[in-house]
Amino acid sequence: MRCDAKTFAQMYETVYVDLYRFALCMMQNQQEAEDAVSEAVVAAYENIGKLKKPDAFRSWIFTIVSNICKKRLKKEAARRDYFGEETYVQAAYEDPDVGLAVDVRKAFFLLEEEEQTIVGLSVFGGYNSREIGDALKMNPNTVRSKRSRALQKMECVLR
Repeated sequence: MRCDAKTFAQMYETVYVDLYRFALCMMQNQQEAEDAVSEAVVAAYENIGKLKKPDAFRSWIFTIVSNICKKRLKKEAARRDYFGEETYVQAAYEDPDVGLAVDVRKAFFLLEEEEQTIVGLSVFGGYNSREIGDALKMNPNTVRSKRSRALQKMECVLR
């Protein structure tokens, strides 16, 4: 797809709030979420030629943000493994909400990549099964059943 800066900005304007909300839910940190969205916007702008259909922009850029968040979270996990997890565990005990957020994030990342995308777009992005199905080229009924199974997996982990 050929796209100038103005057209890209117009397309981005339609999704930036949802992108940030999605990144914030994944990263659980305002600065990290902002950085992930910024990195995704740069990557999307540089690779806009790879996008075949303009109406797929929303799902395409959400996938980019999701991948960037996953990469950043893996780096964070590696850093925790290297330096020890005491500070993170201590924070979880001091603030139960932080502990729950850490548990939810761990449960989310135990899902398969497709399940993460479906749950992320549904729960964090606010998309319905038809919109997700269109973006992922799936039947909306398939999206609903995969989302349901993924949420059940998360629930089992969180018990």
